[in-house]
Amino acid sequence: MITPMTKYSLIMLSGDESRILESIQSLGIIDIRRSSKPVDAHSSALLAESEELRKRIADISGDRYARDEQFVRISSELDQTRKTRKEVEVWGPFEAEKLGGLGRLGLKMRFYCVADNKFKEEWSELQPLEIVERGDGKVWFVTVGPAEDYSFPVPECKGPQVSVDNCDAKIKSLEKELGQCITRLDGEKALLPALKEKLESNLNSLELYLAGVSAEKAAEDKLCILTGFAPTADDASISAKLDAEEGLYWTSEVATKEDNPPIKLKNNWFARQFESLTGMYGMPVYDEWDATPILAPFYLLFFSMCMGDAGYGLLLIAIAYAFKGIKGDGPMGLAKFWRLIRTLGIGTFVVGIFLGTFFGIDLSAASWVPDWLKGIMLTGNVGTFPLQMVLALGIGVVHICLAMVVKSLLYTQRFGFKETISSWGWTLLIVGSLIVLSVGALLKLPAEVLKWIVIGIAAVSVLGIFIFNKPGRNPLINIGAGLWDTYQMATGLLGDVLSYIRLYALGLAGGMLGSAFNTLGGLVLGDHPTFQWIFFIVIVLLGHALNLAMSCLGAFVHPLRLTFVEYFKNSGYVGKGVEYRPLKINKQ
Repeated sequence: MITPMTKYSLIMLSGDESRILESIQSLGIIDIRRSSKPVDAHSSALLAESEELRKRIADISGDRYARDEQFVRISSELDQTRKTRKEVEVWGPFEAEKLGGLGRLGLKMRFYCVADNKFKEEWSELQPLEIVERGDGKVWFVTVGPAEDYSFPVPECKGPQVSVDNCDAKIKSLEKELGQCITRLDGEKALLPALKEKLESNLNSLELYLAGVSAEKAAEDKLCILTGFAPTADDASISAKLDAEEGLYWTSEVATKEDNPPIKLKNNWFARQFESLTGMYGMPVYDEWDATPILAPFYLLFFSMCMGDAGYGLLLIAIAYAFKGIKGDGPMGLAKFWRLIRTLGIGTFVVGIFLGTFFGIDLSAASWVPDWLKGIMLTGNVGTFPLQMVLALGIGVVHICLAMVVKSLLYTQRFGFKETISSWGWTLLIVGSLIVLSVGALLKLPAEVLKWIVIGIAAVSVLGIFIFNKPGRNPLINIGAGLWDTYQMATGLLGDVLSYIRLYALGLAGGMLGSAFNTLGGLVLGDHPTFQWIFFIVIVLLGHALNLAMSCLGAFVHPLRLTFVEYFKNSGYVGKGVEYRPLKINKQ
């Protein structure tokens, strides 16, 4: 639900606004109307400095070594030098000056590496040859021969460009530089408290400044007038605080939709987890209804059907509790949503049991699953269609019918019954007819009775849709508007309902992919496994990890689409409200 708001008008002398705003900020309840973006050079500078501080704090708090250019450069150079040393150490120590001396005598040293079984001792008769190293099935040797007119039965390999001693000296120097870099980076960690304190101060100053510049000036700039909003439940504490302020005159009144007050949602423990999803689309305006209480159970059901695997539900629960122990936002900012992830995991486990899938295993066909559990699984067909697909479409019909009822009720509250006759006509025609037919089938009413009831509903609906959709307007225009609405309904509703097939398709695809990884692992394992267990485990773990990630992505996006497009469109949800942002002291 939307929290009722009180509007406060604060009048003070110019020059007192900073003191009074600081007092309001310490209270942390009143949302002072202010810009969410920089309004001048001073606020832009504060914001830019705050962003730099955020970035530096993130660098120090996170993997600061990987982000530091000097550390990355030295580490890369050190790794390359160690690799070079490993390549040249087999040739032993040598002096480049002596190699240059051979050149002045018209001679050249050449380097070779061949397999031990291909090395021939008689090669020493072709050219002066010296074996440098022998081991690991290879022979490293050098020859000294004329710089010109030289031949040898095997190709040369790349000789050492630097000596082992030079590599050792460079490695020692780089290790020293790296140690100094690590000491510097570790020392930066001690700066975190001061940086966070500075960021907190900057953000508080920015909030105060934006609130101050939003004040209206009156009485030849001698007075400042501020407008703020706060939950009505806090009226007593706010009144006591404002009464204690010297030089402040204030009034309060119940906020109305014309005031466009900020929106603060208030829901039970279950729906509260899904408020962030409502905020992704947009907060309701003040005279709308909070969409979260309906969004929450349907999104949970949609997500669970798209995942469709009880095993993945258990993994999501485990991931949620792992996130619970992480300080801060965690990877991709998901740690703060651990309760939502846990709830989605529980829903996925329960729905996965009904759908009969556990880590890609078809539970309905498994011999070790008890018969009572198989009895509750939604398997088989309805006619020629899979039961799960029919169920997905049925849920879509219920979801859209609920949206139509909500729209009619909400519009009646906002605009009055006279302005919503057409909406009620469609709701009565579609929802009423479905209810009558469903109840009639359940109670086994005669077909003739059902026919006349539906005809009566249709007759009343037609009057609302085509004749009285806009009372007082030309009837011909009303009929034209009704025909246009009929075209939109006929084409739109069918497409909206068919969109819910994705609930079945995504769950089926995830189950089939999980089963495919299980089959692939079984083929590698074979009938008499020994070391094949290793490859089986790797294939199954990597396969299901990939499938879990892909399923989570699809299960997150597609239920949002069904909610934001199919439900919100048919429920008339606007979602253009302003989020409640009280002026308060930021804590880092």
